[in-house]
Amino acid sequence: MAKKPLIAKRILITRARDQSAEFATHLRDLGAEVIEFPTIKIVPATSWKELDRAIDQLKSYDWLIFTSANGVNFFWERWNEKDKDHPFPSSLKVCAIGPATAYQLKEKGIRVDDTPKEFIAEAILEGFEKMAIKGKRILLARAKVARDVLPKGLRKMGAEVDVIEVYRTVKPRGGSKRLKQLLTDGRINAITFTSSSTVNHFAELLKKEDLKKLLEGIVIACIGPVTARAAKGWGMRVQIQPREYTIPGLIQAIGKYFSKK
Repeated sequence: MAKKPLIAKRILITRARDQSAEFATHLRDLGAEVIEFPTIKIVPATSWKELDRAIDQLKSYDWLIFTSANGVNFFWERWNEKDKDHPFPSSLKVCAIGPATAYQLKEKGIRVDDTPKEFIAEAILEGFEKMAIKGKRILLARAKVARDVLPKGLRKMGAEVDVIEVYRTVKPRGGSKRLKQLLTDGRINAITFTSSSTVNHFAELLKKEDLKKLLEGIVIACIGPVTARAAKGWGMRVQIQPREYTIPGLIQAIGKYFSKK
């Protein structure tokens, strides 16, 4: 791959603004001109009531599962506000969906007991199928809106699962006119999506437009299969999807794609 495969390429990032800095920096290092257009905003849960109750009963759980770094950060923010003088239960096992989530846990001094080979909910289920979890209590800390494949699968295995909202993804206000203008200018070479929410909110901003026509000639890059499925559901053609479903993996895949062009 060339050192600067993205020279003269204009790439649109739809990730939340407070999480896009490193992503944008690495793309610029490869020569890209980056436009940050966040289609999601990460905000706290509407209420801490359920999480507070779960924290009070944390010792009664066998597993705590995090499906994003956001979940870790909001969980610990509340933990520190509510129960910072109590140590994290040593008996509680922790599962992280991927390396970014595991990193956030390790930064907080928490041992990670399980990380799946593929960084999706289905892979977490595959791992738990090899464990005896019937009758075990599992706490799943995640976004308000998320797929139910994980809690349903764990319950099918006989586990008792509590799903707790620790954060929400919301649409930033406005922006549809600017987004349409960016796309109609014909200068965007690629759009990156890092979650189903970024895809859905992007498409909803353009729901009054001919999405297929607006995206003609623009490369769509998705971080993984779940995000790609959401994009395809809106009629998008996904050209880039990394083997490793991470930001570094996505950056590398984008670089390789354009170095071949």
